[in-house]
Amino acid sequence: MPPAVRFGVNYTPSEGWFHHWLDFDLDSVRADLDSIAALGLDHIRVFALWPYFQPNRTMIRPRAVEQLLSLADAAAERGLDVNVDGLQGHLSSFDFLPAWTQTWHRRNIFTDPQVVEGEAAYLRTLAAALADRPNFIGMTIGNEVNQFAAGPHPDPDRITPEQAGRWLTRLLAACAEGAPGRLHLHASYDAAWYQDDQPFTPEHSARLGDLTAVHSWVFNGTAQRHGRTGTATEHHAAYLVELSKAWADDPHRPVWLQEVGAPAPLIPPEHAAAFTEATVTNALDCPDLWGVTWWCSHDVSRDLGDFPELEYGLGLLTNDRRPKPAAAALAWIAGARRPAEPAPRTTALAVDTTAGRSVCAPGGAVFEAFARLTADGARPTTVLASRADDKEHLAARGITEVVTPDQVTE
Repeated sequence: MPPAVRFGVNYTPSEGWFHHWLDFDLDSVRADLDSIAALGLDHIRVFALWPYFQPNRTMIRPRAVEQLLSLADAAAERGLDVNVDGLQGHLSSFDFLPAWTQTWHRRNIFTDPQVVEGEAAYLRTLAAALADRPNFIGMTIGNEVNQFAAGPHPDPDRITPEQAGRWLTRLLAACAEGAPGRLHLHASYDAAWYQDDQPFTPEHSARLGDLTAVHSWVFNGTAQRHGRTGTATEHHAAYLVELSKAWADDPHRPVWLQEVGAPAPLIPPEHAAAFTEATVTNALDCPDLWGVTWWCSHDVSRDLGDFPELEYGLGLLTNDRRPKPAAAALAWIAGARRPAEPAPRTTALAVDTTAGRSVCAPGGAVFEAFARLTADGARPTTVLASRADDKEHLAARGITEVVTPDQVTE
């Protein structure tokens, strides 16, 4: 029997958002965690805002680390495991980079040797502090750090794919040095799969770290093109899970749906529960799924200004900790769990990115062919075109048929 799929939530504090680290209130955190645990979830993803924890390259604040440990211990008391993101980095349209990487000290956060060693020391420190906690899952290097490496970021730190790979390898090693034997990974937003000039590549996501993370947001052109109930929209998360497998060397590498949410107005609030149920149910039909972690736990308070409008209402719970209909949908699925590993997906769509990764993006040939196969009742997966004749690889994944996008759309 395979391990049960994990169900969790990205923890957004109901009081102060992630600025709560500046005025940490453990009682408020405990109340938040009570409301999460009441949904029957088993883990949370926690975000340590980088400038608050490491305001100087050679200073990692002991008090901030203690607060993180207090949060992890409070989660354990409620049966919740904890994954910690270190380099925040970027959250909900705001960048949080420490002053020692900016303006007068402007240095490339991916290639400057002093900056990289400072990042490694920070991640190693957090991992080591958490290493003896039984409920500590492991570290994620940071949240969607690939957005700093290319446009549309207004001031990117440009790097090559080779430099991105070296950076990821160094920081994953730092996490493992601090907490050996835990699950350590990195997380990119979907530009890694969809954007031609993004230096963080599908190979990085599918081959570096202990498991693959995918972040599924249908405001990327999917819902605009296919509508809120379109096959491509309700299967977008499943598509990313299966797309990631094309580049994986391990035929059964676990994939974590680490971020997925119901963004208004493309998914209106009155339809969020239906979207949640459809999205998660479809993702659960993907073999080798490690877990689903919804974005996010609590709404952002209207007392906080300048967030994009959609960010205020993404929570499963309101700002005063009341569950919304989407919370009930996720709680029901988490309670039902998954009795057995899904059957292999025997039909694979050949992925050829010679002309660029945009063929995998909404409107691209691979994306649209996957949606059409799914709408026709197939359960497709993907395989690199270069592996389409590798019988050993196909057999290890249970693939019996490989089709091209052209064949699907003819």
